[in-house]
Amino acid sequence: MADRLRTTLRYYGISPWEIEVIYGLLDSHFEVIQDEAEPFDEDYVSVLEASIPLEFSAAFFEWFTFKRWEKVKAIFKEMKRRRGSGNAIRVTVRFAGNPGISFRVDARDRQWFDNALEKMDFVLELLPYHLDPASLPGGTDTLEYVFDASTTRWRRDRAGGRRFRDGAWS
Repeated sequence: MADRLRTTLRYYGISPWEIEVIYGLLDSHFEVIQDEAEPFDEDYVSVLEASIPLEFSAAFFEWFTFKRWEKVKAIFKEMKRRRGSGNAIRVTVRFAGNPGISFRVDARDRQWFDNALEKMDFVLELLPYHLDPASLPGGTDTLEYVFDASTTRWRRDRAGGRRFRDGAWS
């Protein structure tokens, strides 16, 4: 049997049922490594960090299928619904690549949480502009996105340790 790509789920405060469903969705394409951790962010009751060993690209969605990706997003939404409003859950999805791309979903309001998940795919259209070497700090190995509820858009937050504020890296 050929070696499968490994994805890691690091989490705490996630029910066995929720992990089982996520595991089932990912296991068809990946070897899933589960890392149940002690709480490491006191601001959240539940945290899930998923590391995907592929680039965030159209090719990923063709390979993994949009249908399966929609199911992954649906379970994340259900996790938020079950926990209610407030800082109940934070979900981070990291994709490999050069640079690696990560998305942090931690909206207090369920509507914004769900909206953030739905709009994650739209960042694909912006990547050519965001990854232009002229628009990134030198030596960037990661690009982190956060959802801005005031503009209802994903925005660049960090790149290689630098923050993106007011249209510039600082």
